[in-house]
Amino acid sequence: MTETRSAPPPAEPSRRWHTTAFRWLSVYALMFALSVMALMGFIGWLVTTTMEGDTDVVMQWQLFYFDSVADEKLADAIERRIDLGQMHANFYGLFTADGRHIAGNILAVPRGLPPDRTGHTFDRTLTLVPGEPVPVVRAMAELRRNGQELVLARDLTHVLRIRQTMIHALVGAGVYCLSIGIASGFLLSLRQMRRVRAIRRVTLKIAQGDLNQRLPVGDRDELDMLAQLVNHMLDEVERLMNEVKGASDGIAHDLRTPLAHIRTLLARIAERTGSLDDASIKGMVEQARTETDSLLDRFRAMLRISEIGALKRRAGFGTVDMCSLIGELCELYEPLAEQRSIQWIVHLDPVQPIQGDRALLFEACSNLLDNAIKFSPDGGMVHIQLTQAPFGPRLGITDNGPGIPVHEREAVLQRFYRSDHTRHISGSGLGLGIVTAVMRVHDFVLRISGEFPGTTMTVECWPHTLQ
Repeated sequence: MTETRSAPPPAEPSRRWHTTAFRWLSVYALMFALSVMALMGFIGWLVTTTMEGDTDVVMQWQLFYFDSVADEKLADAIERRIDLGQMHANFYGLFTADGRHIAGNILAVPRGLPPDRTGHTFDRTLTLVPGEPVPVVRAMAELRRNGQELVLARDLTHVLRIRQTMIHALVGAGVYCLSIGIASGFLLSLRQMRRVRAIRRVTLKIAQGDLNQRLPVGDRDELDMLAQLVNHMLDEVERLMNEVKGASDGIAHDLRTPLAHIRTLLARIAERTGSLDDASIKGMVEQARTETDSLLDRFRAMLRISEIGALKRRAGFGTVDMCSLIGELCELYEPLAEQRSIQWIVHLDPVQPIQGDRALLFEACSNLLDNAIKFSPDGGMVHIQLTQAPFGPRLGITDNGPGIPVHEREAVLQRFYRSDHTRHISGSGLGLGIVTAVMRVHDFVLRISGEFPGTTMTVECWPHTLQ
């Protein structure tokens, strides 16, 4: 199946389009989130390391103090420290060389804690007196001269709380910034997509032949720079096309006048030679007149196509009753079909009115009916059917003529093309060119289908512009 209008730009896919600004902001937001995560890890490590170092310094100073206490008084000193330090998160333990508990609220030497006065962190594994909550601690031990082992531990809950607070603050700030970034990107995307849709609407109209359209310009960004370049290109294209069109129309118009004079002269020659008995001269004069008429018909059709193409889109459109229009055409062409004993079948269903130029549609449908009769054999059949489709009226014209091969259905819509198996039938090859021009003005579609031989011309009488 073939349609008249050139292939439109691809339809917008079902998925949502996103602007470059949205993509870059999304990438930036992701990079920001990863950076915040790395920053949180670094800050957590730095805070923990710093406070653990400060805790180790405090415990070393306490060990220096206990080193100054005599061995027989050390247990009492530890108990006094425990009694005086109820508000402080410190733990003490004194053990014999074989690990027996002597004093303090630490009941056992933490496993894996060497007595070398270096700090080690234990996560809730410290053995304390019953009733004491077991926190995360920083512990340190030393071996005294008498063989006893002194263990000190300091609660790290406040350190962890500070670190957790900082991390929560960073997470909250990161989520907030990420949300703001995504929301900003979405808003910018909506704004840019509105501009892109406006540009797309204009480019579709330009693609359909309305070269007077120009892309919207206003915000002085990269889209405007591109729009200005495209507008400049369109100005040049329109100028060149107008020059070519003007030259072509001028040639057609200028040649039509001398051809008309030649035809008049040939008519006079035919009158003068009417009394002669030379049949060859009469045949040559008649052939010259026929060829001249054919040339005049072609020039008239060319100028008509140019005239239709020059019409402003939608200018002069009104409400058209397709049922009434097709009915008039069928009455007009039915006697011509009867002359050739062509079966004339008409089915016209009530259809909704359309917006269009009635005169142009009358001319286009007239050409289609004329072709159907012209290419149908004597005693053949032409079927005209008007139905209501979901989007508007649909006109189908079917004949049982020689048909149009599938590989030629695009070509027959071009000007002057004549199929090899229909060259013996008179015509200029411009009838479908006029139909194509009318279809483009209305955004309608002419589809060519049908079994070979035989042809079905289907006109979809509703706008096919992609929004």
